[in-house]
Amino acid sequence: MNEIISMKKKPSLILCIVMDIIGYATYILPVMGEFGDIVWAPISAFVFYITFGGKVGIIGGIFNFIEEAMPGLDFIPTFTLGWFWQYTSGEKRLG
Repeated sequence: MNEIISMKKKPSLILCIVMDIIGYATYILPVMGEFGDIVWAPISAFVFYITFGGKVGIIGGIFNFIEEAMPGLDFIPTFTLGWFWQYTSGEKRLG
């Protein structure tokens, strides 16, 4: 059973970079930037949780929501940092 759990795929770096770019893209339209973040923050947090799962998904999802909802913090690459954390810490995705 442990072998099956450890063989589950982790998110790809490309997916994480794309998600970070989408989060930053709300600033392309100056007036719509913060409104876009209000809409994007819960979606992004949910996607983060589903993508990473476990403790990383919960904690990262909360951090991602705050980072997207707060003005001026969109430059933080939350998904890429989550990817880096999983690949360097040995944390397994449990579902």
